[in-house]
Amino acid sequence: MLACDLVVAGRGARFGVPEVKRSLVAAGGAALLLPQRVPRAVALELLLTGDPMDADRAAAVGLVNRVVDDGAALDAAVELAGVIAANGPLAVAATKEIVQSAPAWPVAEAWARQDEVVRPVFASDDAREGSTAFAERRPPVWRGR
Repeated sequence: MLACDLVVAGRGARFGVPEVKRSLVAAGGAALLLPQRVPRAVALELLLTGDPMDADRAAAVGLVNRVVDDGAALDAAVELAGVIAANGPLAVAATKEIVQSAPAWPVAEAWARQDEVVRPVFASDDAREGSTAFAERRPPVWRGR
């Protein structure tokens, strides 16, 4: 789940990192990735106690994007994916690249590096299509260029 960009969970879902309860370390990635997803204190609580949290708390701390009725998670995830897929593909890809890369960028270079990623998107046919479709009050037709 920590490898996912977005998470939709059923109300009955529980999330935890139980390794310490067996005198093991969460070396499969949770100790590295969890503190990047939730506040440090929450990550430490999960990692050091081994106790699980329910879906509502996971959503409250930002680990889960949406909580739905049990059995509805797949449909809700497909709906969320559809909303994302309806957006300009170049803009979606560039936005994801910025979110993933920016933490490693030196502060003094962040705006310039972001500009390198965004400039081609703003100059794309899709950007023109988005503006035109908005002005014409119609859904855009993305071409990915």
